[in-house]
Amino acid sequence: MNGNRFGRLFQVTTYGESHGEAMGVTVSGCPAGVELDEDLIQRDLDRRKPGQSMITTSRGEPDEVTINSGVQDGYTTGTPVGMVIQNKDARSGKYEPYVTAPRPSHGDYTYSAKFGTRNWGGGGRSSARETVNWVAAGAVAKAVLDASDHDVAIKAHVNRIDDIEAPEVSFEQLLEHSEENDVRCADPETADRMQERIEEYQAEGDSIGGSIYFEARGVPRGLGAPRFDGVPARLGQAMMSIPATTAFEFGLGTGATEVTGKERNEDWEFDEGDHPETVSEAGDPVPVGNDHGGLQGGITTGEPIYGEVTWHAPTSIPKKQRTVDWETGEAKEIQVVGRHDPVLPPRAVPVVEAMLYVTVLDFMLLGGRINPDRIDDRPGEYDTDYHPSSPHNE
Repeated sequence: MNGNRFGRLFQVTTYGESHGEAMGVTVSGCPAGVELDEDLIQRDLDRRKPGQSMITTSRGEPDEVTINSGVQDGYTTGTPVGMVIQNKDARSGKYEPYVTAPRPSHGDYTYSAKFGTRNWGGGGRSSARETVNWVAAGAVAKAVLDASDHDVAIKAHVNRIDDIEAPEVSFEQLLEHSEENDVRCADPETADRMQERIEEYQAEGDSIGGSIYFEARGVPRGLGAPRFDGVPARLGQAMMSIPATTAFEFGLGTGATEVTGKERNEDWEFDEGDHPETVSEAGDPVPVGNDHGGLQGGITTGEPIYGEVTWHAPTSIPKKQRTVDWETGEAKEIQVVGRHDPVLPPRAVPVVEAMLYVTVLDFMLLGGRINPDRIDDRPGEYDTDYHPSSPHNE
């Protein structure tokens, strides 16, 4: 099975199945000298883990991470950072009826058709549980960016559930309010309405979809390598790799179909100190607006990068559905039982942020904005603050 690695210089390689022994991720290309410990990574994993509220799966996974390589005395060494998260609450027996009778709209049949076999417990490799690895990798990427000379800030929130859409919020509101409620919507009033709607579907044994708005600030201009390695192309790959996503857009997105070229085109002006949200110097040419979402020609402009990712309703629902069993030749009525989310975006917010951090850092390394070997950018210097001391010299 290919397709388990993401990134060019900052490479994330993952393994694990939903009900397997453990989930794991190896991060290659992390510069040396970055302060990193398990508590830092755990903070983001706790935002994604199951059982947080009544609108998430009740699966009891602590998602405790163990770093087993790439860190010495609290600092990264430049070698691959290996991390493992044990699965503690797998109950595969509930999935036995679907071994040869695929659940509607899952990856059951396609995985079997491709490989001639599959790990069927909890959906195996196709399960969104695998994103726990991505969040761990994103925490490492965030630590690197925070340790660099660049002031990159990334945040996301749930902006739509069903037909309930949040009003536009500022970046400051995203930072201040998105973690204050179970839905992870930065507008408290809309969050209450979303919560009620989710609970209605949950009570009916059904599920519902939604979307997440994201924003990245402080990303310098000039990143991206068109054509096939442009920033929007890689962001699209990152976001569309998240299970159950159906759409990715940036800037005006699909709204661009209703806007003329004259309306969308951004005039240029010189920065006279009135573009604090843009990475630029006084006197630099800067676009007047940002309908293009911080990206022009596939390359960053220095303005905020923003967009939206859409999720369909979770496919594991307790309503009765029909399938066929290829082993017995029978048509069957099934009812998927187990512990599943009635909606995905609330727990996907840290996943979106993680993939943004991973993607932005990869482009920063590729663009030479951060030394890929060491965060202090002092090549050849061996006597550093983060080098271990000899026990014999104490």
